[in-house]
Amino acid sequence: MKNSNTVIALLGLILISFALSGCGGGGNTSTPSSDEVTTPVSPPSEIWSAGSFAPASNYANFCANPRQGIDPFENTAYPDKAGSMMLEKLWLRSFSHETYLWYDELPDPNPNTFSSTLAYFNSLKTSARTPSGKEKDEFHFSQSYEEFKKESQSGVVASYGVRWAFINRTPPRVIRVAYTQNDSPAQFAGLERGDTIIAIDGIDINASSANDINTINAALSPIAGDTHTFSLLKKGAIVEQVTLTAGDIESTPVRTFNVINVDGRDVGYLQFNQFISIGQRPLINVFQQFANQSIDELVLDLRYNGGGLVNMASQLAYMIAGPTLTEAGPSNSGKVFSYTTYNDKRAADNQALNFDYRVIDWERQVYTDETLPSINLNKIYVLTTQSTCSASELVINALQGIDVEVVVIGSSTCGKPYGFFPTPNCGQVYYTVQFRSENAKRFGEYADGFLPVPASTNNTELGLSNRVSGCSVNDDFSQPLGSPSEALFSAALNYINTGQCPQQSAARPQQQSTQFTFDGPAIATPQQLPKIGALILPIRESK
Repeated sequence: MKNSNTVIALLGLILISFALSGCGGGGNTSTPSSDEVTTPVSPPSEIWSAGSFAPASNYANFCANPRQGIDPFENTAYPDKAGSMMLEKLWLRSFSHETYLWYDELPDPNPNTFSSTLAYFNSLKTSARTPSGKEKDEFHFSQSYEEFKKESQSGVVASYGVRWAFINRTPPRVIRVAYTQNDSPAQFAGLERGDTIIAIDGIDINASSANDINTINAALSPIAGDTHTFSLLKKGAIVEQVTLTAGDIESTPVRTFNVINVDGRDVGYLQFNQFISIGQRPLINVFQQFANQSIDELVLDLRYNGGGLVNMASQLAYMIAGPTLTEAGPSNSGKVFSYTTYNDKRAADNQALNFDYRVIDWERQVYTDETLPSINLNKIYVLTTQSTCSASELVINALQGIDVEVVVIGSSTCGKPYGFFPTPNCGQVYYTVQFRSENAKRFGEYADGFLPVPASTNNTELGLSNRVSGCSVNDDFSQPLGSPSEALFSAALNYINTGQCPQQSAARPQQQSTQFTFDGPAIATPQQLPKIGALILPIRESK
């Protein structure tokens, strides 16, 4: 097994440059191996033979609609060559069979039976389910190359600047405003946390016809320039119509932070929404302030953090625990933050990622000599919902793996101990699960999420279970995020003060939403920033 402190994973969005068949720092391949992809001059055979797989490199960049000219993001010629839809499908088939974590669970349908490349890609995943009955692989998706580059380089995405909270996707549907981005169309239109959609473009949110659902989905996942009208139920039972036009919106990973005093103890609060490169310096600044004020407790609000850079997750964990607990510093490599394991075809690429104690120059993708600040805590409080995913869960698991106690307040997390390499081909970027993660104690079985349970019922060793001591509390849309009166933050403060959950939340675990009787089709859940996934890239030592 490799042991590396110079490898990062992105469970979300990052600064990346692509090679012909993958992405990686400075144009490395899409997988941990360093093999170069050489595209043949002439197109290969388009014959599909069940159970027989040619190397994916044989089919790479042979496109039905090859792009021409210069890639504006990389200032190099597009690698596309004249090919066909069938060759794009055959590339996906071989690529999946080579890299998919559960490749032995993949179906092998005839690609010719699918009307589009994306429809075929969507079939290339396991149909297995977790012990709780949810899909084992809920993280299989794709996006355009242009969308990926905008997001990865600057956190820019086509959006109204609103984060929707999908409480229920089937009728009776409940979709609320979680928060808005600063200086965005949503903020300018007056959208507020807790506003609830009742109609879109005149279509009732509980509509069931295919055309109506397509309209709703299009409005919730807009492209830049799209305009839609939303009917919103606001506080005081007031219905308001707002028309929003989507634009390229830059995200703000660090949103709210402060320090409050609770019975003589200084409690730091931080709402952190994305592990992306532009968030590194604001995150460092917050922890420097926390360190300067010598905070006694930390409430880390990850309720809407769907993931991001694993290396930044490692940095965050270091800033929480500090050099003594992580043993990370210039003179040693430190404890393991995460073990990364691939399928048995790629066992040589398995790695141990250590806690990162240094600032990263993301533009050059190198470590700097600047050491991160730290607050040296052996216990923290994390606010969670089912939108807490991937790199956020990795922080919880990694800290518990070195015996830092994590008290979880909220609902169960999404359950994603897996990662992948965003891999481009013919103008699309594909995300297919390629590795799983474990903490220093080799625990990674949290596909059903981390579940907060009363400490009195939690008798498992720290870091070896997805049952985590804490309180089950529903997300509170009636209060601003960061308010001590907001239910999750209030529960954390109560736990700090008394060691107990609020009485109303202690009896049994609750889900994020009220229980409804579901009847009718589900709308799509947009892949909101950051993308839920994982990517590994090299970070070099500065010369």
